[in-house]
Amino acid sequence: MEDLLYNPVYNALAARDAHLGNGTSTVRYYDEAVAPFAGFPTNYQDGFRELHDLLPPGRQIVFARPDPIEQPAGWSLKTCLEGLQFIFPDIPLPPPADLVPQPLGSAHIDEMVELVKLTRPGPFAKRTIEFGHYHGFFDNGKLVAMTGQRMHVGNYNEISAVCTHPDHLGKGYAAALIVHQLHLIRSQGRQAFLHVKADNTRAVALYNRLGFSVNRPMYFYFMQRA
Repeated sequence: MEDLLYNPVYNALAARDAHLGNGTSTVRYYDEAVAPFAGFPTNYQDGFRELHDLLPPGRQIVFARPDPIEQPAGWSLKTCLEGLQFIFPDIPLPPPADLVPQPLGSAHIDEMVELVKLTRPGPFAKRTIEFGHYHGFFDNGKLVAMTGQRMHVGNYNEISAVCTHPDHLGKGYAAALIVHQLHLIRSQGRQAFLHVKADNTRAVALYNRLGFSVNRPMYFYFMQRA
């Protein structure tokens, strides 16, 4: 059986996230206002060429793959981030935290974008919230921590946009939000996974403490169509 998380972007866009993207039967990409990710089948050799033909000049994409790749023709490589893919195994969930997060909706988008710009957990745009299940914590009416879901791959749901305002670190917000997502995803009969920058030692320690296991490395290539 194919390991869907080896190529999570394409496998999400080819099925459960198809309504959030565009493309062909061989290359897929999210709407730019939702997420910059694009992908194609693992062994498809013409993926970058086909994406180049489909997308306008200047369009930026993020390509995720566990193995290093060479810079493709027609694309300018802006940066490559080394990451880790974590998966939550079939073990008992941590007990829910005493802190209960609030659902986030369209009225909170500007605050969410502002928090992401400050903390930089990963790509986030005006319509990223359409992935669903965003929750957060507020302090004096201001959003100070949040997380939600992103790619939906087979039976897996990705926890994403885990971020806390620097002035509110150490209050247990991130752990409470992640545990909340774990219970939500398990209640849907799904399994949780997530991605993190390999050098984010604080986040990696938290995920290990909560029971996540490293599934594989994952490289994130930020590229722009020439």
